[in-house]
Amino acid sequence: MNFIEELRWRGMLHDMMPGTEEQLNKEMTAGYIGFDPTASSLHIGNLATIMLLVHFQRAGHKPFALVGGATGMIGDPSFKAAERQFLNEETLRINQEGIKGQLEKFLDFDCGDNSAQIVNNYDWFKGIGFLQFLREAGKFISVNYMMSKDSVRKRLETGISFTEFSYQLLQGYDFYHLYKHHNMRLQMGGSDQWGNITTGTELIRRKEGDEEDFYKAFALTTPLITKSDGTKFGKSEGGNIWLDPTRTTPYQFYQFWINQSDEDCHRLLRVFTLLSKEQIEDLERQHAEAPHLRIMQKALAQDVTTRIHSARDYDLAVKASEVLYGKATLDTLRSIAADEFETIFEGVPQTEISREDWNSCPNITELLATATRGEVYASKGETRRAIQQNAVSINKVKVSGPEQPLSEFDLLQDRFILVSKGKKNHLVKVS
Repeated sequence: MNFIEELRWRGMLHDMMPGTEEQLNKEMTAGYIGFDPTASSLHIGNLATIMLLVHFQRAGHKPFALVGGATGMIGDPSFKAAERQFLNEETLRINQEGIKGQLEKFLDFDCGDNSAQIVNNYDWFKGIGFLQFLREAGKFISVNYMMSKDSVRKRLETGISFTEFSYQLLQGYDFYHLYKHHNMRLQMGGSDQWGNITTGTELIRRKEGDEEDFYKAFALTTPLITKSDGTKFGKSEGGNIWLDPTRTTPYQFYQFWINQSDEDCHRLLRVFTLLSKEQIEDLERQHAEAPHLRIMQKALAQDVTTRIHSARDYDLAVKASEVLYGKATLDTLRSIAADEFETIFEGVPQTEISREDWNSCPNITELLATATRGEVYASKGETRRAIQQNAVSINKVKVSGPEQPLSEFDLLQDRFILVSKGKKNHLVKVS
């Protein structure tokens, strides 16, 4: 597999320095991407650059992931409207561990010469004093050079602190350190990182002494992902789509991908999945013949959800979608294991009632209006009207009348009933 050709057909190549492709074709090359620990989890905005490392390793090269324990204390100003808030050391430590755990899901750390490695720039910055850093790095990069970067120029209009101004010098020194100690030849990242990355190649060239060394360190970037309407990709109404299942559940994660537009899926399949060119083009042909089946969205959601979470999480997400939005039946609900109920119905309004209240209810109207303390329907009258309008289902079966006895309804797993109010769902738990 040729790394550059793979990126080209996937639309993942934005820019690269002269000589990069020749270097990669010549020998196994060490390359890295940096991730600052601004949160305890990466999000899908990071996923495109993670996929760079995945393809890099698949092409036979050696990937490094740099967790920025030191640079995370500063914050990257690149194309940000305002100064970042500093994080304390304990928060940074927690964030670093979370990010390391996630990166280990994507890369192979035990495959011989091109096994992946994780490094932390705090390990080398902690021993460097301010004066030493000025002599080691500051002397070799001019202020004029640093101010010429687009990411800095845009911030000069609103103000930028010396702390954030120095960020590109710190990132440049990372590249120099890795070049010296790990024979690092390539730094990669999103297109917004081009200025920071090329500061590293310039620092290496100037410190190493002659023009030939310019071509011993290289830069490559991937386009930032935007939607077809030009808006930012990776956000939902609730904010970032995280890789951590405690912050974005597998079901929410799956729903994000399944709801992508036809226009966006062509690119998303290429950037975020490991499907081959032939497989993707076949999916596109099938989708064009029957767009209502949403074949591209289903393939995208399956591939990404399974790799980020697990096959079981994917299966549960599909089952939850069928139950909440699809044409699930009573048999589907009966097939859900007891320990899966809580996962599938996370986020659905829920009411818990006692076993005594369940046993004492004479009919469905009494249960929905009284035993649930008005949390399903506000009154018996409202309940009756909804039932008479054929707008209420219990466990995906239409309620036949307001006086229908509870004995005619299954208590799923001896504890749950699902009330469907039109297109909305409400779970009642009996304890």
